[in-house]
Amino acid sequence: MTLRLLSKTYWRGTWIRFREPVEDFATCTPATVYAHDGTQSRGLYWTPRKHPRPRVAVIAAHPRVDFSQHYAFPALLRAGYACLGANVRTLGNDTTCVHEQIILDLAAYVCWLKDRHGIDKVVWLGNSGGGSLGGLYQQQAKLPGAHRLAHTPAGRPTVLRDARMPPFDAMMITAAHTGQGLIMNEVIDPAVIDEDDPLLTDPSLDMYDPANGFRPAPAWSRYDPAFVQRYRAAQLARVARIDARARALVAQQMDAEATRTDPAFASLPPARQRATLQRAAFQPVITTYRTMANLNYVDNTLDPSPRGYGCLLSERPDLMNYQLTGFGRVLTPDAWLSTWSGLSSNANLLHTGASITEPVVVVNAGRDLDVYPETHSQAIFRSLGSVDKTFLDFPDQLHYFEPDEGEADNAGAAAQMAQLVPWLQQRMPL
Repeated sequence: MTLRLLSKTYWRGTWIRFREPVEDFATCTPATVYAHDGTQSRGLYWTPRKHPRPRVAVIAAHPRVDFSQHYAFPALLRAGYACLGANVRTLGNDTTCVHEQIILDLAAYVCWLKDRHGIDKVVWLGNSGGGSLGGLYQQQAKLPGAHRLAHTPAGRPTVLRDARMPPFDAMMITAAHTGQGLIMNEVIDPAVIDEDDPLLTDPSLDMYDPANGFRPAPAWSRYDPAFVQRYRAAQLARVARIDARARALVAQQMDAEATRTDPAFASLPPARQRATLQRAAFQPVITTYRTMANLNYVDNTLDPSPRGYGCLLSERPDLMNYQLTGFGRVLTPDAWLSTWSGLSSNANLLHTGASITEPVVVVNAGRDLDVYPETHSQAIFRSLGSVDKTFLDFPDQLHYFEPDEGEADNAGAAAQMAQLVPWLQQRMPL
């Protein structure tokens, strides 16, 4: 039997790229920006040939995925809008992804658009993990500097209060989850007994144990409501334990840093000085195994939708749960707390949504395997503070609006853009 454990289309970015040539109607300029903390990021700036100096630009980014040639751009370019695929400092690897840092990259790109290219209006395209990333940026950008986040969830100081952060003028939130941390809350396996021995399992919390309601693929499983409630609570408990571990590791390093900078450091014995310097320099990583364990993957009565069996990464989540590649697998303590902990991360659209009062559209892909209509799309829509907000539902579409077998590559993207472009034209005319 052939078993597709890992989705090649997701990790290789196949359906995030252009699905049609754009050379005949668009030009490309490299974008190199420097964030307020000095970090360099690079993206691609696309402009329509018929409007070489547009006044409205759409910007798209993701915490780790390459959006420099996002599939939505060709339709926007044909309509006359500029498009910026704004890759951030953690492109391709979110091991060190701290959202309070990468939103500085977004700020640098927005300033680049305005200062270098005369853009008047900037529209955020928040696809997938870009939704919560843009939500945090917008929340912080609209606050006076003194009221912005002074510290990361790990307790590190930020430079957000001094950064120039022009807000977005409108937002398009497409097939987006509520936040990577909230995704982790849903997918982490609570049956793990020991983080250092991830094969040890509590059978009473194992969603892939037939005794708890699991049925092997392709049959759908059915879980008792009491089990679901107990399972979800245990997931949060595991996240809390990892949070505590992360904070302890950060505290050890910060204590060593404080000792190193104390005037009394010079009088310490040489061995103590050396140990302190090593401890201050040490950057640990947290490995979190078994993060492919959302009950919704195999029970379609939970947040019902027309989705298929499995998850975005695999049609066999019961086995993918033990693979190397998975959500939030290897992270610094700072990245865990800022990005992948649903109990600690600030990149949470359910919290930042109220600050979004600009025109916004939320797009739901009905057959999405990891973003669900009630848990994510409708919850985001309800959280938004905007009076001008629109909900668009595409019940037959997958996460990246990729085609079904036999369909043209661009069919799903074209269907989405046929509604998104008019929405944008009404609110941001050229």
